[in-house]
Amino acid sequence: MKPRKKITVLQAIRQGKIGGGESHVLDLVAHLDRNRFEPVVLAFTDGPMIAALQQQQVPTHVIASEKAFDIRVWKQVKRFMQQQQVDIVHVHGTRANTNVLWAARSLRLPLVYTIHGWSFHEGLHPVMKRARIAAERFITQRAQVNICVSESNRRTGLQAFGRFRAEVVKNGVNLQKFDPAADYPDVKAAFGIPAHHLVVGYIARMTLQKDPLNMIRAFAAAAQQAKDITLLMVGGGELQQPARDAAQALGISDRVVFQDFRQDVPAVLRAMDIYCLPSLWEGFPIGVLEAMAMGKAVIASDVDGTREAVAHGENGLLVPPADPAALTAAILRLAADRPLRERLQQKAVETIRSTYNVAGMTRKIEDIYSKLLAHLI
Repeated sequence: MKPRKKITVLQAIRQGKIGGGESHVLDLVAHLDRNRFEPVVLAFTDGPMIAALQQQQVPTHVIASEKAFDIRVWKQVKRFMQQQQVDIVHVHGTRANTNVLWAARSLRLPLVYTIHGWSFHEGLHPVMKRARIAAERFITQRAQVNICVSESNRRTGLQAFGRFRAEVVKNGVNLQKFDPAADYPDVKAAFGIPAHHLVVGYIARMTLQKDPLNMIRAFAAAAQQAKDITLLMVGGGELQQPARDAAQALGISDRVVFQDFRQDVPAVLRAMDIYCLPSLWEGFPIGVLEAMAMGKAVIASDVDGTREAVAHGENGLLVPPADPAALTAAILRLAADRPLRERLQQKAVETIRSTYNVAGMTRKIEDIYSKLLAHLI
């Protein structure tokens, strides 16, 4: 491969909707050294991430597919990569990998695979879990570099495959965007939440993984004991309507505000006092990091990569997954103990500033790109 003035890096991800992996791609693209690297983005569905990238004038393309190993789109992917004169392929997540791998190998391009959370997890049917482990083993063995976003993810890969090589590069936060000292619109008032109410917040796609129904159940129990408290749930997903139905059934519809996903996440976080993420599993949750960067008291499930960022009682609280009673108790504890809430908030900001800066994350990934190309030249 002949050296070029700029290295074209394809960032491929399964969807254009905003989630953890998509936020990672947005931040990575925004912080890449443009004197050395030229980013190009490929997604397999449209959505707000595409619009955000287009505003940054990043070449972005959508090839419609919602399936893994979708052979129908492989040749389209290859043509796109040829047109863009891609030098390095960086895939984010399983589905993007399975639909880009063939094209990358046929063009003899180096491939970097970032695992934002394994596709196999607890709760799957054993046959489905074995099939997904086999698929992940297949694609990780064919990547030149695997990146895990948490040490927990790396260990899970080792346990599942026996042999597994990966770099650990933890997610980072854009500290200019998520700045607790900046001015933001008053979305609390815009949502009609009384000014004196303490706001418990949840920002995530409402899917099985993020457990929104137990979030509703836990808040309903807390609301019986705490009067001036509101739950703000932000994000779409297939469980949004069931969550609304659960709030109605539990008689707390007037205490819960539902919003679809919004672009102004820092302003939404500013409106919150306590941020909750009751996930059943996680890679390394960007939403938790963003809430911590904004100085929020965090309650999160004691799972996977989450426990690597949140130290219980130091910069947040950890609760067992799928345990609404424990989540209720944590909410009530923070609602009643303002000094504890403020101490956790301060420590959360310090943690992000010292350890999870997106600039540091990007430099590590750039080093991987450079070493990979140096090895191939």
